Amino acid sequence: METALEYISLYGLKIVVAIVIFVIGKFLARKVADLIASFMEKAEVDPTLVQFAKSLTYFGLLLMVTLASLNALGVNTTSFIAVLGAASLAVGLALQGSLANIGAAVLIIFFRPFKVGDFVEAGGAVGTVEEINLFSTIISPVDNRTIIVPNSAIIGGNIVNFSKKDTRRVDITFGIGYDDDLKLAKETLVELLGSDERVLKDPEPFVAVSELADSSVNFITRTWVKSEDYWGVYFDTIERVKLTFDEKGISIPYPQMDIHLNKEQN
Repeated sequence: METALEYISLYGLKIVVAIVIFVIGKFLARKVADLIASFMEKAEVDPTLVQFAKSLTYFGLLLMVTLASLNALGVNTTSFIAVLGAASLAVGLALQGSLANIGAAVLIIFFRPFKVGDFVEAGGAVGTVEEINLFSTIISPVDNRTIIVPNSAIIGGNIVNFSKKDTRRVDITFGIGYDDDLKLAKETLVELLGSDERVLKDPEPFVAVSELADSSVNFITRTWVKSEDYWGVYFDTIERVKLTFDEKGISIPYPQMDIHLNKEQN
């Protein structure tokens, strides 16, 4: 009985403190994980990434709480930390590529260069983002293919988000022959661009002579449209300009070379 009382007096308080630390720490770990998941859901992050981040946060904090509880109990945790560090290093080396993709996914979550539904150019692919998961981003181009791009390839290169802004500028160059009426061509372009209801009035369409090229006089046209109207305006403008130029006798020359022959006098 005396021995039991001695052990209880020696370890009883440590056991109680260790249990309290574990219970409170576990509760706080779950609350922090839920809070992070809530912020990510409000940011409209992919549900797979939300669940992964929540689990990773919870188990990471729970591991720290467990070590703190063992330390309060008087257990030397140095050996546990050393073993855990060695195991983490081995796993990290074995899964280096996968961990790089997961790290890139975390960067995409927090910096949000794009979201699901955006039309982007990233990792060598161009298309609409369909899904962002732990290891890759799924992009669907306009021909309805599926391109799976590793997240590390996306973060490691340039990202062009065509859906980030509400408006985009449509730049198209048109060439006419040197013998054509330059003023008529310019007036025709201004009229065509201004008559398209999808073209924004502010900023107003811009038309100017940009180059006296080898075979043509080139006009640059710049119009602002809503992002969703970009390709419709782009293709329609090219077609309408060609048809209207044909009606008014304005030529669109192809590359050519004039050769002049001089006769030698004997």
